Amino acid sequence: MREFLLNLPMEEESKSNRIKEATQRAKGPGFLRMGLSLRLWLSSVLVLTQLVHGALCWGKDGHYTVCKIAEGYFEEETVAAVKKLLPETAEGDLASVCSWPDEIKRFSEWQWTSSMHYINTPEYRCNYEYCRDCHDTHGHKDWCVTGAIFNYTKQLMSASVNSQSIVHYNLTEALMFLSHYMGDVHQPLHTGFLGDLGGNTIIVHWYQRKTNLHHVWDNMIIESALETYYNSSLPLMIQALQAKLTNGWSNDVPLWESCQLNQTACPNRMVLSYVIRYASESIDLACKYAYRNATPGTTLGDDYFLSRLPIVEKRLAQGGIRLAATLNRIFSAKPKLSRL
Repeated sequence: MREFLLNLPMEEESKSNRIKEATQRAKGPGFLRMGLSLRLWLSSVLVLTQLVHGALCWGKDGHYTVCKIAEGYFEEETVAAVKKLLPETAEGDLASVCSWPDEIKRFSEWQWTSSMHYINTPEYRCNYEYCRDCHDTHGHKDWCVTGAIFNYTKQLMSASVNSQSIVHYNLTEALMFLSHYMGDVHQPLHTGFLGDLGGNTIIVHWYQRKTNLHHVWDNMIIESALETYYNSSLPLMIQALQAKLTNGWSNDVPLWESCQLNQTACPNRMVLSYVIRYASESIDLACKYAYRNATPGTTLGDDYFLSRLPIVEKRLAQGGIRLAATLNRIFSAKPKLSRL
């Protein structure tokens, strides 16, 4: 990442100033630190690949599912472009590297990306406002998951329109970051309250196991679903979600897209407005489902699991559909959402 042109205005008069400020911030230590050494970068991908093919937890399962669903809706040009950008270790499979941003943030060179996985919203407001909420713990604006999605989408779009822009961006990283953050923004507690850090400080029991509420949504719901309904098989769960997309959710799919079908690309303000919509959906669901009946010390069992699983499943599907629609608009001459 060589620049970070965000802060698209909520008020028109501040547009040029905000873009200028964001550009200046990009020249600082934060986003110019994309250039991790090639050896460390490749080793982190190899570590992730080993983890993906080993035991998976929800964090990896969820991101793998979002990207695997998206792959089923790629246009031919998108398939070719994605395969060209992926590292060789991925062997052409985007889903296999969709947890890469979670793995690299543990390295000191990448710790600056940590704030781009989530948004902290005010307690009990149950809404999301970009200008109010999209910043890191130091108050740097645009440093949140919606800002990151917009930025990496813009990088890929500009490079696809003007090949000369390629020299300014690492498009492999942009692709993997965008794919991962699209999954993050659809996890309701990734837009949770600042006071409890998205449920991380709310200690609960998931059946007999002590954990925190954020971990329940990151891991436990999917883990329990895999054990209960899918013989601990992630491919079986993905197949079930794909079947729902073809049947039960088929009428909803067009509404889940980021832009209208006849647009080859979304104008910048429209891209940001739809990403804001995804975050707004998530905090609304967090208030209605994640936080509800989950106070500290609560034991969460069948009632919570069975009523929340449909929310998790739909958010995984929506994330996949929206990722596919975004990449199709970037890479395909005549994008349309249709199952391959």
